[in-house]
Amino acid sequence: MPRDVCVIVPTIREYECVEAYAENAREHGFDTDRLHVVLVTEDFCDSEAMQAMLDRLDLSGEVFDGSAREAWFEDHDAAEYADLIPEASHAQTSFGLLYMWANPQFEYGVFIDDDTLPHEEWDFFGQHLQNLDFEGEIESVASDEQWVNVLYENADEHGLYPRGYPYSAMDEEIETTTADVDTIVASQGLWTNVPDLDAVRILMDGDLEGQARTRTDFDDFGEDFVAAEGNYTTVCSMNLGFRREVIPAFYQLPMDDNEWAVGRFDDIWSGVFLKRACDLLGAQIYNGEPLCEHNKAPRSTFDDLHNEVAGLELNEHVWELVDSVEPAGLDDLGASDDGAGASGGAPAPAAFAAVFEAMGHELATGDHSQWRNGAFLNEVGESMLDWLDCLDAIEPATPKPAPAAADD
Repeated sequence: MPRDVCVIVPTIREYECVEAYAENAREHGFDTDRLHVVLVTEDFCDSEAMQAMLDRLDLSGEVFDGSAREAWFEDHDAAEYADLIPEASHAQTSFGLLYMWANPQFEYGVFIDDDTLPHEEWDFFGQHLQNLDFEGEIESVASDEQWVNVLYENADEHGLYPRGYPYSAMDEEIETTTADVDTIVASQGLWTNVPDLDAVRILMDGDLEGQARTRTDFDDFGEDFVAAEGNYTTVCSMNLGFRREVIPAFYQLPMDDNEWAVGRFDDIWSGVFLKRACDLLGAQIYNGEPLCEHNKAPRSTFDDLHNEVAGLELNEHVWELVDSVEPAGLDDLGASDDGAGASGGAPAPAAFAAVFEAMGHELATGDHSQWRNGAFLNEVGESMLDWLDCLDAIEPATPKPAPAAADD
């Protein structure tokens, strides 16, 4: 089998989680020769130890600390775009997307957070790829608020809403139907143990250590599902598979290092933008299995609150800004038939790029001054457009056909 799966792990602490995922793959008979692991870290971490771990596990892979990322941008004549990847931020997962884009053998990407572990019940990588290839009937969930709680199955008992779910969309009325799907472009695995909550909800749950007193278990998850067209859902990148075609519309938004101190919404907003693109292009995001175990380390809930509060109001409205975006000409940018990377009938990268460009323009040029820190959305929009320029700059050259022989 080709090495076609790029596993992207942002880490400054528990990089040893990779060992558990490799063991899971081998126990389930998944060919680890298909995997290439990209550890995205910082200069203050032990990159040599990380590379030694990959070698010991007989896994193909590379480690990119800040210096290595800087050199990578230089090598790809894209140094002007290096600031698209913030330092010491979860949003540095975007570097893994750039790495994938520059290496077209990778048809699939998998995001793994370093505070997670696989459950032995699932073939972790195999299940994500099976989800991405899924065609057929699946539960489709909608609500009267246009938002679907990924924890909706047992919400009447635990009352949990995940990080990024708008407060204005709570107490929604859920409707479930069956949909026939054939174009899955992302597979979001959910999580047991520590739920992925924002700091306000953690405080309301009575926990001061950044976790939650209420925990999730297998019983809290039912049928796998998609959010119906026109409905949004939180997309957390701790356990996520995706096709390379979505990379133009899946930039993990720049957070933390900005003058407004907005943080913690990188994967949430990227998921909003990806869902809008999917709705316009007839694609879907699969939610459910494989579950992972989320072992979030204790930390001050108030530290998380400090990092989130500057963006809470924006999170209530950012999805509304892109919900009406509908670029022209999408019918001419459908599934690729030219071998340029589209697979499984997924829309071509150019189609995802067109939607992302329209959303970026909407944010970059809009007047968002009615909201606290609204100018940050202008910066986000500009970064989205720079992201597309960066992809153009680093895209591997396509070999040109040899010229036809002269007719003499």
